[in-house]
Amino acid sequence: MNAESAPATSRLNKRMAELGLCSRREADDWIARGWVKVNGAVAVMGLQVGPADRIEIDPRARGHQRDQVTVLIHKPVGYVSGQAEDGYEPAIVLVQGRNRWREDRSPHRFAPSQLRGLAPAGRLDIDSTGLLVLTQDGRVARQLIGEDSGVEKEYLVRVAYGRVETDVQSAFPASQVARLRHGLSLDGQPLKPAKVDWQNPEQLRFVLTEGKKRQIRRMCEAVGLSVMGLKRVRIGRVALGNLPVGQWRYLGPNEKF
Repeated sequence: MNAESAPATSRLNKRMAELGLCSRREADDWIARGWVKVNGAVAVMGLQVGPADRIEIDPRARGHQRDQVTVLIHKPVGYVSGQAEDGYEPAIVLVQGRNRWREDRSPHRFAPSQLRGLAPAGRLDIDSTGLLVLTQDGRVARQLIGEDSGVEKEYLVRVAYGRVETDVQSAFPASQVARLRHGLSLDGQPLKPAKVDWQNPEQLRFVLTEGKKRQIRRMCEAVGLSVMGLKRVRIGRVALGNLPVGQWRYLGPNEKF
């Protein structure tokens, strides 16, 4: 077989992520622990594999994965999504026993070990509120923020048009709403089509499948709108619901994004 017809290979961690087994980082951890075999042999870091290679995962890795948690926070304004910056605290500081929503029906019991490796799967600006996902599970992270992610994210956005802050819908041209839906570019790249509709005369509902930095605020700015308030209310099939501001709950065993 010549080089042109040889099947393409990729690094083992990339292949495992593509198969939905885990994240690349998780794959590296499993490989380092000796929990991954390829064609019956314990895999080494950086191994190249092809489509026909047989990948086996040690049951200990599956057990480790089952113990990982995903947390939903109703992030208040004034907290950053990830690492602390400019004196502002990260949202993860809210994940403690006393802030757990009393109506959370998850069987999980809170333990400090659940904070280890708990990282945001997507951003929510410091001046925005609403649903923020923190997870230890690389599969969840990849689904929400991976390069090929198409998970919908829904936002309610209170806007002003110049000095108009009430009945903005009547003053704002319908043609500009159409531009919000499709036709804008950020950083020289055209944006994917979005669903944008009036929720009430002062509030727009945005549904996006991408998450560029401060995307909605910049989209609004491009058509002459000012954002007065922004709240994320849904990610995929998981809604913020009645989760109070500043509180958190676990992603339920039957919930999927």
